[in-house]
Amino acid sequence: MIIKNRVYKADKEVNPLIGVLLFLISIALLAVTAPLGFFYGFFYALLTKGIKGIGEYLLKIAISIDQLGNVMMQHLLNTLWVKKGRYNFGNRDETISSALGRNKKLGTLTDFGNWIDKLLDVIDPNHSLNSIDYYIEPSDQIIDKLAWVHIVNGRILMTRTEGLEKYYIPGGKREPGESDAKALFREIKEELSVDIEIKSLFFIGIFEAQADGHKPGVLVRMTCYTASYKGELQPESEIAEMVRLNYKDRHMVSEVDMLIFDFLKEKGQLE
Repeated sequence: MIIKNRVYKADKEVNPLIGVLLFLISIALLAVTAPLGFFYGFFYALLTKGIKGIGEYLLKIAISIDQLGNVMMQHLLNTLWVKKGRYNFGNRDETISSALGRNKKLGTLTDFGNWIDKLLDVIDPNHSLNSIDYYIEPSDQIIDKLAWVHIVNGRILMTRTEGLEKYYIPGGKREPGESDAKALFREIKEELSVDIEIKSLFFIGIFEAQADGHKPGVLVRMTCYTASYKGELQPESEIAEMVRLNYKDRHMVSEVDMLIFDFLKEKGQLE
């Protein structure tokens, strides 16, 4: 059982003068403390874990530098590496490689961007795709959602919201301060009138694709769980219809749900 406890908060608006001041202070502190901290960390890693420790330490620094580069060079990278309908570089919680991988999946890399991606593949095969970080903080381009995957006899439970044509795996978004378990329990109760059993929650995976009804480059990230439940399934709230679909009905669902259908089919769980 995997129950994550993650709380995401939107960035607060910052006074531009405060931003400038904090930037200057951080640069000064970095110049003074970075060399001392680096050499101490290097020898500490060497003495405690040997060569392996040095490798781990340097990898952490490399990832941090990569995240810094994603912020510092975001406007340049968005101009040179990606085209219209892109996923933007610039998330402070994400590496350049992760953002590159998301654009590769979307097919929004420019010729230059594709060249960079192929160069990285020479060093590390499928580098950008393997670098996609599905745990970064949500932004205006990542919609973070949860889903309850319930399959009976090879058919998955799906819902259709009033006014929409496509079917979706039941679930929804977290509210501030909610864990995955609490949020999913609340959403399923509101939508289908049943209580999922928290102790039976089992993590399936995280899937990401273009979000329906949003401009190109806006992604929905779906964290999926299975779980048993108590009660009788009954559509509630804005849910207009509840059905069970199999793999041949894949065309009736959203892009991210298509990926989940493919995964479940490959696992032999969906007919």
